[in-house]
Formats: sequence, C-alpha cells, structure tokens
Amino acid sequence: MKKSLRTVSASALSVFLLCAAPAAFAVQDDAAPAAEAQEKSELVSFLDQAFEEQLALSPQSQTYLGRTTNYGQLDDYTAEADARALALAEQQLAEMRERFDPESLSESDRISFELFEDDVRRQRIGQEWRDHGFIFRANGGPTGSLPVFMINAHRVGSVEDAEAYVSRLREVERVGNEIAADFRTRAEAGVVPPAFVFEPTIADARAVITGAPFGEGEDTPLWADIKEKVAELDADEETQQRLLDEAKAALTGEFQAGYDAMIAALEEVQPMADSNDGVWRLPDGKAYYDARVALSTTTELTADEIHQIGLEQIDRLRGEMDAIRQEVGFEGTLNEFIQYVKTDESFNYPNTEAGREEYLEDARAYIDQMMEAAPDWFGRLPKAPLEVRAVEEWREATASVAFYNRATPDGSRPGIFYVNLADMTEVLKPQVEGIAYHEGAPGHHFQVSIAQEQDGLPMFRRFGGYGAYSEGWGLYSERLGKEMGFYEDPYSDFGRLGLEIWRAARLVTDTGLHAKEWSREEAIDYFKENTLVADLDIVKEVERYITNPGQATSYMIGQRKILDLREEARNELGDDFDIAQFHDTILSQGGLPLSVLEEQVRGWIAEEKAEGEGAE
Repeated sequence: MKKSLRTVSASALSVFLLCAAPAAFAVQDDAAPAAEAQEKSELVSFLDQAFEEQLALSPQSQTYLGRTTNYGQLDDYTAEADARALALAEQQLAEMRERFDPESLSESDRISFELFEDDVRRQRIGQEWRDHGFIFRANGGPTGSLPVFMINAHRVGSVEDAEAYVSRLREVERVGNEIAADFRTRAEAGVVPPAFVFEPTIADARAVITGAPFGEGEDTPLWADIKEKVAELDADEETQQRLLDEAKAALTGEFQAGYDAMIAALEEVQPMADSNDGVWRLPDGKAYYDARVALSTTTELTADEIHQIGLEQIDRLRGEMDAIRQEVGFEGTLNEFIQYVKTDESFNYPNTEAGREEYLEDARAYIDQMMEAAPDWFGRLPKAPLEVRAVEEWREATASVAFYNRATPDGSRPGIFYVNLADMTEVLKPQVEGIAYHEGAPGHHFQVSIAQEQDGLPMFRRFGGYGAYSEGWGLYSERLGKEMGFYEDPYSDFGRLGLEIWRAARLVTDTGLHAKEWSREEAIDYFKENTLVADLDIVKEVERYITNPGQATSYMIGQRKILDLREEARNELGDDFDIAQFHDTILSQGGLPLSVLEEQVRGWIAEEKAEGEGAE
C-alpha cells in the first residue's frame, strides 16, 4: 500500500490509497475505544497541511477517503503530474527542515519528521524509475481500476453526486488518452510488458464496453451501477431519466473513446512484446530491481540474501508440513501429499454459485471466530466494519487471488476482503481460514483501520504504509490464528503452512526471476514442486511477480521481523510480557519501515522494564 514505484497514478497518494454482499461482521461502537481527539502539535498541523496539499492533486484519493471535493474529476495520469507531485513534496520537505529542529521534538513528532523525510526520498526513487513500471500488469491496470473506482468508491447520495458520476465518465476520454500516450512512450524506451499481459488485458478492457448501453446484451457493470444508484435517489422521475440519459451518452461517447484509446495502444505495442522474462531484460534492469527490493522490504538486504532466506524457510516449512502428513497417516512422500491436497475433490468447493456462496460463508465464519477471541489478544479493535465479497465477474481474469480494500475513515464504506472465485476447482478449502485472517481480521483490516483511527498521528502516517510492514503483518496474522487455538482441522493447519511456504517461495522466485534470470516456466515449476497453490493461481502469481518486481519479497521479510521482535520482547520481559500490548505497539503508529518498527518495540520493552523495576 505504500508509495511504491508508481506506474500511472497522478499523485504520491494514489498508490497506497488504492490498496484500496451481506456484511460478514460489523465491529460495534463499544468493541473498541474511540479514537480520542488530541490537540495537534505544530509539526502535526504542518504535516497535515502538507498532506492536504498533496491530496488536492488527486481527486480519486479524495474520494477514497470519503470526500466529495473535486467529485466530478479523475486524476491526472501524466508524467508532468507526477513531477509536480514530487516538486511539491520537495518544497514541503525544505520548509519542514527550516521550521523544525528534530532534536527539540517529542518522540512521536521526531518519528513523523524522519518518516516524512523518508517518504520524500522514496518518492524521488519512484520518480527516477517511474517509466520502468508496467502500466498494464498481470494483476490489473487502469482498464480495470477505473470501473472498480466508480462502482466501489463513488457514492451517489444526491443529484449533484450523480452528475459528478457522469462527469467522471466523460473524464475517461482524457484519462485514456493520457495512459495510452504514456504507455507508448515507455514502450519506445524499451519498457514493454511481458507478452502474457496483452491478451487478458485487452479482453478485460473490451468486456467493460461490451453489452448495454454500448450494444446488445446484458447491462455492463457500470451501466447497472449508475442505474441502481440513480434509482435510489430522492428525485423525481424526470430528473432520474435525465441523469440516466446523460450517463448513457457519456458511456457510449467519451468513456468508450477513452477505452478505445487504451485498447488501440495495447494492440499497437503488443507486437513489440517478445519476452516473458523478468525486469533484468529492461534498460538498467538490475538497478531498477535493486531499487524495487529496497523499497518493498525497507531493508538493505540484497537479492542474493533474500533468495537464501527463502530457501531456508522452504526447508523449515517442508519439515512442519511433513509432520502433518505423518499425523494424518498419509502413506507417501510430502510432495505426493501436496499433490493429493491440491487435486483431491474433497478439498474443493463445488464449481457452482452454491459453492461460491459456501466459500464466502466459511470466510465470514472464520472472521466471526477471530473477532470473538480478539479482545484477549488486542487492546484495541478497529471500529470500521468489514465485508467479504467475491471479485466481480468482469475483472476476474486479471484480479489477484485475494486482496483487501480499505474502509473510509468515517465508516461510510466498509473494509472489503475480496476473493477471486472464478474457478472453484482452483480454490482449496484448507486455505480459506488462513486467507481470511490475512486479508480480513486481524490482518489488513486491523492494520489499516486502526492506523486510520489514530487521531494523534499526522494523516500521512494514518493513511500511508510500507509493504514489508503491512504484508508482514498480514502473514503474521495467519500464524497468530494458530497460536490463538484455531486451525483445529490438521488439513486447515496444513493449508496455513501452505500459505506460509507460498510466501517463502515468493522470496525464491521473485529474486530468481529478476536477479538470477529464471524463466517464467522455471518459476512456475518451482512453485508447483513446493506449494499448495493451485496450478491456475501459480501462473497468475508468477506473472504477477514478473510485472510487479520486488513487491512479493515484502511478506516474509516483514513477518520474520515481527516474529523476531516478539521473541525479543518475551525474552526481555518474561512473565510481564503482554501479547495485547505487543500487538497494540505494532499497530498503533501506522505503517513503519522495519527499522523504525524495531525502534518502537524496543522502546516499549524499555518502558515496560522500567515500570516493572519501579513497582519493585
């Protein structure tokens, strides 16, 4: 969710804000202490003003935060817009350094000062490598994210909101042309996405503009969405019809023109795509990958070191998985047991609508189970509600296996745990529990929502983040469920280990693809040999790593740091160690680089030891 090396977003805010059915649960108001309003320090006030100035550059980010300012506009997707965002950040950094002395600040403000400096440093790196990013990737791009934004983020509570919706549909012509031009520019410089990206991306883009009102057939998702939203308005029939007529004209006019522009650019560049290799093939590809890894892990670990960590974790996890093979009495090797769990029909849901609903019900039940036990393990729970939803059919081909969309700070839009249920034969029952804890509770939903509710922190910390921190916490949450007494079925526990070895394999394959020049096929074979991931999802995963280099290294590097810090705290505090306080320490400061997280935990340990010594 953090500002990674950006591809198409117009401001420094867009990337981490985009990381981004009946409710599974809604945390009641009394389930967590209210975020108490605190008097802001002068630095926090300055940083909040800086955040607002940056936010003003991104109408879409404003909407994701639940605001209706610039409600009829979409972001500027040009290189010039990104340059303006960096120039503004540099100006703000210079002013902060002139006005504030970090030595005279409180501890919290000192951290905010240093994190803002680090944010600008990361943004510089992002701008330096901006044109190396793939605009269209294996797990998504603007042709999918634009409809998702309109459907999930743009609320319509008034006629003016509906008119803003129509205005945004018209804006897609400008946006599509900006993206198409940027895409061609990068291709001319040698940055062409892998060949496997094009066909599904073009197909998904065409699906968005196939059906009513573009032609015969069922309503497209956007047309159905605006019709439903307008129907719920408190407006007379004539006004509602006017809005629908304007929306239809915008969809079949400017909106379709924007999609036609992006499709034309994709078809023009497609013949240039002659490789499925990692980014080592790009101009200065090694340096680009090194930058990606550093930003993703917030460490100085090299690709070789990360590769070795992955191999070591694979060995450890295979040992734990083999112990479960023996426990259930399976006669055969571990690899044979892995294949059995992956292929036996008893571990799949029916490939029907009923099977999909069964998955959703199971995921909701696991989250309910977690929420019931959570007060014993967390001092603070999120106030925002959480829903579990299936990925919409029109974007299943390019959507990830599972992911989380953040709630709005005011609770008007819930957090959403999405699962891709396109083919239920590729979905394993033993892994549902672990995925629910990672993407839902206590994983990303706790981490994101609790950060947003920290009124005493500057907004860039409440709404920002770092991949190693957020994904590390998600993977830690999977393991925490085991320690809380869940995964009672040994096959579910095997599924948990399968999820963890999946992340270890990411360390090996991501670095293999981009630093060791593995082929796509070598990476797929490695995954098949060592993980429970279904074959279809393995292909999606490997292709995701190829088009989003470095990001996959963040999960296990972050998890190992949190586990190491917890072990250190247990050893230092002994019987005084409180797991709820530890978790609150991890989650209470918003997203942090791993070195700063380490500093925070060690500060908490020192405070607890001093308090214990004082009590004696």
